[in-house]
Amino acid sequence: MCFLGCVSICSLTDIGSAYFFLPHFSIFIISVTKNSDLWLMCFSFLVDFLPVASMDTAHHMLLYGCQTPASYNSYCTQGTCEDDASILYAWARNAPPTKLPTDVGFRVGGNSRVSYFVLQIHYGDVNAFRGEQPFIAGMYLLMSMDTVILPGKRVTNADIACDYTSYPIHPFAFRTHTHHLGKVVSGYRIRDGKWTLIGRQSPLLPQAFYAANKDADIKYGDTVAARCVFSGEGRTSKTYIGGTSDDEMCNFYIMYYMDSKHAVPFMNCMETGSKELFRHIPAEANVPIPVSPEQMMPMMHTGHRTENKSLLETNRADEEVLNQGYHVEEVPTWPESYLQLGQVSGLALDSDDNLVIFHRGDHRWGVNSFDNQAIYQQMSLGPIQQSTILVVDPVKGRVLKASGRNMFYLPHGITTDADNNYWVTDVALHQVFKLSSDGRDKVLVALGQAFMPGTDKKHFCQPTDVAVDTVTGNIYISDGYCNARILKFTADGKYLSEWGAGSSDGRNRKPFRIPHSLVFLPDRQELCVADRENGNIQCFVANTGEFVKEISKKEFGGEVYAVSYSGLIFAVNGESPYGHSAPLRGFVINYSTQEIVDSFSPEKKKFKMPHDIVVSKDGSVFVGDAGSDAVFKFTSEKAHRSVKKSGIEVQELEGKQAGKTASGLNLGNFFASHKGYSQQGFDRLSTEGSDQEKDEEESTDSDNEEYSAPPPTVSSS
Repeated sequence: MCFLGCVSICSLTDIGSAYFFLPHFSIFIISVTKNSDLWLMCFSFLVDFLPVASMDTAHHMLLYGCQTPASYNSYCTQGTCEDDASILYAWARNAPPTKLPTDVGFRVGGNSRVSYFVLQIHYGDVNAFRGEQPFIAGMYLLMSMDTVILPGKRVTNADIACDYTSYPIHPFAFRTHTHHLGKVVSGYRIRDGKWTLIGRQSPLLPQAFYAANKDADIKYGDTVAARCVFSGEGRTSKTYIGGTSDDEMCNFYIMYYMDSKHAVPFMNCMETGSKELFRHIPAEANVPIPVSPEQMMPMMHTGHRTENKSLLETNRADEEVLNQGYHVEEVPTWPESYLQLGQVSGLALDSDDNLVIFHRGDHRWGVNSFDNQAIYQQMSLGPIQQSTILVVDPVKGRVLKASGRNMFYLPHGITTDADNNYWVTDVALHQVFKLSSDGRDKVLVALGQAFMPGTDKKHFCQPTDVAVDTVTGNIYISDGYCNARILKFTADGKYLSEWGAGSSDGRNRKPFRIPHSLVFLPDRQELCVADRENGNIQCFVANTGEFVKEISKKEFGGEVYAVSYSGLIFAVNGESPYGHSAPLRGFVINYSTQEIVDSFSPEKKKFKMPHDIVVSKDGSVFVGDAGSDAVFKFTSEKAHRSVKKSGIEVQELEGKQAGKTASGLNLGNFFASHKGYSQQGFDRLSTEGSDQEKDEEESTDSDNEEYSAPPPTVSSS
């Protein structure tokens, strides 16, 4: 066998860890420590070896100590040292790291005759040295050129948009940049009228490159757009785009890769987006990201001193803008036609942003629905004969299609995956299903055993909801009314892991008390849980189940029924049987600060039991109410009007969309130049057993009791 031999040389003039960066995938790290007692003699000691390499490429590696290396450069050769070479370490066949025993080390440096490390590597596979990279990286810069920020004006938007006319690119990182006045910068891909977030960040945070949305590939015919939100408060004169510290900048950088055959290293967009286009920008783009003083770092542009606010005051001002700049209100005319629904248990959105409603038809959850062992007692009723899954036009509320007849007994949660399949739970069946959405009611995956509650990997006990990882397709199941756990499965139903509740202090871990609703946060790769009876929202690292945070507010009143996410957290509460209920409302919550940005409720027909909540791309909020058998729609479109009432205006700039590519950009030059359904079987049968409800016509204090206490605790596996 013939090997290609290469070496890398490292001097011991500096004390610390030494890194050898070798060609094509092989990295070798050694940990070097100094001995304070021998400092005058400049001795150090080699104590750790950490190879980062693969036997698929590297056959073996040898680490030598030298007084004089054969060369002072990294190169491919047969030689290592001009003098005697001391072998310090050898590696082959994916060997693990080596750590020497405590207080043991190879002496190097000083007069030990080891002044250099030479790492020799023999490659068994040299294919990696041949050819070019299949993909080439590049940079796309969206930049505003003519924005003017008026002094004292609370909100000014700088909008940029261009049509994309080149080969496909795949964003993998983004960076935002403004000077002092920027509050939030967001970048989007627009395709067929739908806005997909590439990245969103506060420019007051370290302006590094952050991971971009993996689902935001850009191809010919798309539009690339960005918005910077500024505040002119504290300024006494107009602020223009420019290169000095008294000026402002609005830059959104996209780092991308594309096929090497069509690689373009740099593109830019500097066209002002049209007023009509940006009417449809997601609401999140208008919401500043509050930054605490601890997160702030000194900015490079520090010449302007007309602002007299401290960092803390600036942060408070950001939160004030946030609180005044976002508001949702009911759309009382929605739906335009009557929706014949039973208890609405779950809501979801498909890829077209159509609303998907999961309801119980003529079945109702009552006090006699289950025995003390969580066994369903009304199997004799048979499955629900009505269509339990309705796809509804989100604008007018018309039913577009219906499915789910004769399949379910007590529906609960629903979500959609990237292929528009439905993931649903049935608390009577104790099962979770993946269904096709083509109207054929085809079961693609079935988890759990029908009518058989349990606590192991193959059984559930009244599972409540499903969330889907938008990248991996893995699913998360909240289980549920009897089992206080979250389970993770692959998209084809293979069990992966499970976990229980977390704790803010790391010690007092209270178990879940009905994990009732789930939402996956794609930009954070987290899973948030509405822990219903504990009255809080808990968030976890989705991949590991590691506890991240708990959101608990007195305004919840001890019950949180459902949670959703669209840059902000959306939640609905419920009436508590423990005597500390709060008004039934929806809440908009800043994830980072955990502050309630807004709360909302219907104006005429009040919430009875808001059971699930979803937020569409255009900022519309839908709440399914199991008590009133209805779905309510709210919108943030009136937010601008509410903002103006508080003295905040939104500047909308006109301009055309265009795109172009270029080999480079000289910023100095730019600055210098300056279906029918019957009502049969929908009569109300009883109060839902596990979900609180009261009948408006007949309710009394004694009737208003929720049969919500979970069955006797069953230990989970």
